[in-house]
Amino acid sequence: MTKPTRAKADKLGEVERVYRILRDWLITAKLPPGEFLSEADLAERCGTSRTPVREACTRLMQDHWLTRIRRKGFMVKPISVRDIVDLYEYRKLLECYAAEKVAQNASHDQIKELIAIVAPETDPDATLEQILVANQSFHQRLCELAGNQRVLGQLNLTMGYVARLDTLCTQTVPGWIGHAEILRAIERREPAEARLTMQVHVDASRDKMVKLFSS
Repeated sequence: MTKPTRAKADKLGEVERVYRILRDWLITAKLPPGEFLSEADLAERCGTSRTPVREACTRLMQDHWLTRIRRKGFMVKPISVRDIVDLYEYRKLLECYAAEKVAQNASHDQIKELIAIVAPETDPDATLEQILVANQSFHQRLCELAGNQRVLGQLNLTMGYVARLDTLCTQTVPGWIGHAEILRAIERREPAEARLTMQVHVDASRDKMVKLFSS
């Protein structure tokens, strides 16, 4: 297998840089649902040429963040209630599996780590940003501890979409859905209960999102 040339490696690195920038803007809703994206405008904002932008946007289209508008550019995919339901049903498959596995196999120190991650949820001085970061970290670490790399890869992609919904939703719908019941089941080494409490958690999160996007 031949090694990539320096020029090709630099190009791939620039596409990756732009991809990460745009994905972050999508997750944080700086590029909101329904917004039209001009390659020229994005190139200027990212400090690059149109080619890396086009390739990065093509990747984001494959990830289901964007749709292509022929001869015009790209658009951030609007969010529908059907999309939300499908997303959370898929998320539930991944996370119920992870919760059950962790309840079976996690060490005492790993469980303590999970508890520490979500500590901001019960801290009256914690900011919304800290709570959102803790939420993402908890679900990712839980899946890492489950030990299935394919599941982890799919969850990382899925949680990007969830993070955007959380950013949009927490500005409008009050209340935070915590993780205490999930952790309690894991601490007690109750795999079936861990699966059930994760299912309840994901369903409650889904209902919160549906409420926002149905209004």
